[in-house]
Amino acid sequence: VKKPDFTKAHGEDIWRSFENHLFPQLANRPINTLTAPMVIAVMKPLASKGVLEQIRRLSQRVNEVMTYAVNVGLIQSNPLAGIRSAFQSPKRTHMSTIEPERLPELMTMLNRASIKYTTRCLIEWQLHTMCRPMEAAAAKWSEVNFDDGLWIIPAERMKMRKEHKVPLTKQTLHLLELMKPVSGHREYIFPADRNPRSHTNAQTANAAIKRMGLEGALVAHGMRALASTILNEQGFDPDLIETALAHIEKNEVRRAYNRAQYIDRRREMMDWWSEHIAKAS
Repeated sequence: VKKPDFTKAHGEDIWRSFENHLFPQLANRPINTLTAPMVIAVMKPLASKGVLEQIRRLSQRVNEVMTYAVNVGLIQSNPLAGIRSAFQSPKRTHMSTIEPERLPELMTMLNRASIKYTTRCLIEWQLHTMCRPMEAAAAKWSEVNFDDGLWIIPAERMKMRKEHKVPLTKQTLHLLELMKPVSGHREYIFPADRNPRSHTNAQTANAAIKRMGLEGALVAHGMRALASTILNEQGFDPDLIETALAHIEKNEVRRAYNRAQYIDRRREMMDWWSEHIAKAS
């Protein structure tokens, strides 16, 4: 029922969390025999590891299953409704990012880093396009419209399930030219090492950033925050920035107005951003 609402990767993540943490002890138990103490006991090993955010997500997911079971008449009530209260709440943390003035330092470290060619291009692609790690890692050649200068990410690959268009700049087009000899004959722009027919892992950029010496200071997702901070400081229209980040406008009237995605105005902003990165290199 939920599958159409998720990207493939997110759906796999949800299923994997059930396989890893619930199915080993609960898979063969009839759903009407589940009790709160039983499920809490199964989840306690996660609590001992301190992965509170994982517990929060798992509690939410198992409750969606139970709510569905109530609604289709398998059980009369949901005995797991309050299981989250048995665990500490995770503290909200922002994605680690660096201060705008450290962009030249980041580019210097990236240029000198002993990392794979594909990984270097992936990190730069993510920085220039302001996209999420998975959107970058799984980018396909078929999504690139060279005639219109656009990278068009289909809705099924986007977190918000809405097609996203990224205006390509001189620098991002150059990155694609660099990758053509490596993967131009394959499906994915940034192929995996072990299986070039697949795409690189979404955590590849994070692992490289750690090896560069920025552990705790920057994560791959934090490059989006860095771009947002710099563009806001430069006085660019916040609506343009939010659209470039593929954030969904909560106001329905404004969302309808913004549907065109401001391609021409965003193209100017993305050109400025790529030039800013180039100057910092």
